[in-house]
Amino acid sequence: MRISERVDNAVRAMVELASGELATRPGGVVKADAIAQRQNISLKYLLDITRDLKRAELVRSKRGPDGGFSLSRPAADISLADVFRAVDGPLADVHDESLRDLTYPAPADALPQVWMAIRGGLRRVLEGVSLADLVSGELPDEVAELAGEYQRDTAARHQR
Repeated sequence: MRISERVDNAVRAMVELASGELATRPGGVVKADAIAQRQNISLKYLLDITRDLKRAELVRSKRGPDGGFSLSRPAADISLADVFRAVDGPLADVHDESLRDLTYPAPADALPQVWMAIRGGLRRVLEGVSLADLVSGELPDEVAELAGEYQRDTAARHQR
């Protein structure tokens, strides 16, 4: 699975909004240029991403000199899956086919189940992690365990 630069940038921007560290006042809006500068994202690209996030009703915007962006609901209620879907569409897509209807002839007839498992695993992780989890640094146990397993496996492979 490939996580696009667009998704990565969208999640980082959303975490900035969730943290409130760049807000001009507590609970206030955050200017796009502040996010762009801190996260090293092109302002034009960030504004393009925020249009998708607004369309998905994940962020609100306010115009004018006191304007900027804010989350449309609490950070604990916005999952990484919400952000991913807003900017990139379905979590795991197999050439635009519904996995429910996907069939292959033998000997590849079990392959749709593999694609379903991948989508299910992605969904479990991405829907299980909220923006609030990222801001606090307290990831769900299952996600932390998977990350730890990945780190151990990668370290073991590179020791060979």
